[in-house]
Amino acid sequence: MKSAAIVSKPEKPELQHLVPRVLEWLREHGYERVWLDRETAAYVTGCDSVDRPELAEKKPDFVLVLGGDGTLLAAARAVASADIPILGVNLGSLGFLTEVPLNELWETIEAVDQRRCAFEKRNMLSTHLLRDSKVVASYVCLNDAVVNKSAIARPVNFDLFLDTVFVASYKADGVIVSTPTGSTAYALAAGGPILMPSVAAMVIVPVCPHALTHRPLVVKDTVEIEIVVKSAREEAYLSIDGQVGVPLNDGDRIVCRKSEYHTTLLRMRKTFFDVLRTKLKLGMR
Repeated sequence: MKSAAIVSKPEKPELQHLVPRVLEWLREHGYERVWLDRETAAYVTGCDSVDRPELAEKKPDFVLVLGGDGTLLAAARAVASADIPILGVNLGSLGFLTEVPLNELWETIEAVDQRRCAFEKRNMLSTHLLRDSKVVASYVCLNDAVVNKSAIARPVNFDLFLDTVFVASYKADGVIVSTPTGSTAYALAAGGPILMPSVAAMVIVPVCPHALTHRPLVVKDTVEIEIVVKSAREEAYLSIDGQVGVPLNDGDRIVCRKSEYHTTLLRMRKTFFDVLRTKLKLGMR
């Protein structure tokens, strides 16, 4: 029995016509079960709709993401535990992860159905927030975990440890802990390096540090990264993939390590460097 799931970006006008067409295509090609997240289900009637965190339990053959990179990041977190392949179709602006343009949707989804589509495993990041030695929040993400200052203008003070070894004390607007996938996102904008997705590493990038010597670090993905917040109450905020998070208190510890889960991306012809040239204009004058 073939099955699929569809996750989409809310309030995209093209979805009103696109979602029914995709459902029709899937049914014509033998997909007996198709699950839609709540956002997608708003465009059709009589279909199985579930909350995104429930998609992993349904174990579809693949998840079709209709949206931008943010929609794909949310889908990746939802299905990481089940290792369900994700096909990203770009309805957003940049589309670095959702690399399939809308005009190539049908040929790409046919390639997925016929198992002619390659896949790529991407490492994910596991992040735990400890307060008074207790884990109060845990997250898994594809791009990054970020400790940023809140609305208060003052920089955040924090200490950085690698495998419990003290590295440095920082005063900065924040710090980014990024996977190789996330190295082309916020970490790149903050001055970090680009990593190939297959590199067994993580990146630590201070955001607007108050010292010229505080530079980005590339570390092995086997290390445990710990950030200790040294700022007053609720002056800092932890965000995950820029989408979910929690305010931080003085003394909170954020512990990051490579997750046991992966994100599996279905890919077509483009290489990582094709995408860099197309989306980020790498090497272009």
